[in-house]
Amino acid sequence: MKRRTLPAAAALAATAALLLTACGGGDDSSKANNKIAGADTRSPTAASPSASASSTTGRPEISFPSYAKNVFEDQKTGDTTKDAVLADSALSVNSMDDAIFKGSTGTKALGFYNADKALSAAITFVQGYIDKNDTWIGETRYFDRKVTLSGDSQAYVTYCSDESKSFLKSKKTGKVDKTPTSADSYVLYHTSLSKNAQGVWQTTNIVSNRGDKACQP
Repeated sequence: MKRRTLPAAAALAATAALLLTACGGGDDSSKANNKIAGADTRSPTAASPSASASSTTGRPEISFPSYAKNVFEDQKTGDTTKDAVLADSALSVNSMDDAIFKGSTGTKALGFYNADKALSAAITFVQGYIDKNDTWIGETRYFDRKVTLSGDSQAYVTYCSDESKSFLKSKKTGKVDKTPTSADSYVLYHTSLSKNAQGVWQTTNIVSNRGDKACQP
């Protein structure tokens, strides 16, 4: 698996608010991670260096190296607003990986798709990779993505990630940590999003539970 854990404080701050929403299901979260991008379940797509973030004018570019890929399922719900929420939720995830690959917490995309507690957690998360001089390789799959709307500018998204095919890699030594697949390879996420003045659905809060049974095959 490739993901590091978010600071415990971020998880505790987010849990109470998120579990009171209509996100649905899931166990209480004791750990938090950072991640997220979108496509149809029947035709999953991967994060693209050019297409994943630049399809709309004014949005920052997000690029992935050839050795890493995010694959997202369940983007098309049949509801235009829900689809927009899922798309920006996915770009929030991609923005964090983009920052990891660039080795910087000051990327434009990171602050474009994340705000408030989620942005603080994202910066800390990315900095953890930078401090350890790590990156990641392989493929991470996002699935069972569900969105609940609350009014015109608030939404909640839950989803799972499968990290069994993605691994940490040391930039210094080139060593890949090929951790065997286990329950901890699967993570359940609860996220809050708010629509800003520019019409972007920013992730504002995130909490996750690594090893959650709801996400295991």
